[in-house]
Amino acid sequence: MPAERANKPLTFVITFLCLFALLYGFYVGYLSIVTPGGPYFKFLDKHLNFIQGLRHVLLQSSSGILQLLGYTTKTTDIEMLVVGHNVILVGYDCLGFGVMCFFIAFVLAYPATLKGKLIFGIAGLLCIQALNLCRFMLLALYWRHSKVYISDHHTIYNIVMYIIIAISLYFYIRRQDKLLAMRT
Repeated sequence: MPAERANKPLTFVITFLCLFALLYGFYVGYLSIVTPGGPYFKFLDKHLNFIQGLRHVLLQSSSGILQLLGYTTKTTDIEMLVVGHNVILVGYDCLGFGVMCFFIAFVLAYPATLKGKLIFGIAGLLCIQALNLCRFMLLALYWRHSKVYISDHHTIYNIVMYIIIAISLYFYIRRQDKLLAMRT
C-alpha cells in the first residue's frame, strides 16, 4: 500500500476534528458575544444573531404546524405553549448546533465532489432541523416531566440524531466511494 493511500484516513480524521473544533468553537464564541454578561456586542446581537434567528424559526414553525393541526399555541422569544398541553423552553442546547457542526465537519472533510457535498450537506441540515421541529411539537404535546429521572429528552434526541447521521453517512460514503472508483 503506497504511503499516500495509507495517510488518507489519518488526514480525514485530522481534517474532521479540526473542522468540528473550528465550527463548534465559532458557535460557542459567537454565542458568548451575543449574550449579555460577558464580552457583549449589541450590534451583532440585534442584527446578526443567527442563533436567535434559528430559535425563532424553529419556534414559529413548530407553532404554525401545530396550529394547522388544530392546536392553539402561544410563543415568546424562547418558549412555546400549546394550550391545554405543555410549555417548552427552547434553550441554546435545544437548537442542535453540536449535531449540525459534527455533520458539516464530516461532510466537508470526506473526499467528495463539491456538488455531492452541497446536496448532502444542505439536505442533512434540513433533516436535522425537521426532526428537531418534530421533537419540539412532541414535547409540547406529550412530555410529562416527573420527579423520577428516567431520561433526558436532549440525550435521547442526540442519540437518535447520531444514529440517523451514522446511517446516512454510511450510505453517503458508499456512494462517494463508488463515484470515485468510477472516475479512476
